[in-house]
Amino acid sequence: MHIRVSRAGGFAGIERHAEVDTSGRPDASEWHALAEQAAAEGHSQPPLGVPDGFSYEITVDGRTFYAADPRLTREQRMLISRVLEEGA
Repeated sequence: MHIRVSRAGGFAGIERHAEVDTSGRPDASEWHALAEQAAAEGHSQPPLGVPDGFSYEITVDGRTFYAADPRLTREQRMLISRVLEEGA
């Protein structure tokens, strides 16, 4: 599974991108479950956020969904954090 997160917005307006390929990872099933749960609550179009909040474009194996602060689900927040921390 290939997961890509693009973050935009925030106070400084700095964009950040990271991706993770779960192929061959011992925790791949954990990533898959988290990605599916996060996608289930995603939006097909970028939702309205709040001033200085972050907005996210998340692509999982070619399927893209959108989310924005402060209305991230727990799973979306976890997935975004993991990809931005562990991804390249």
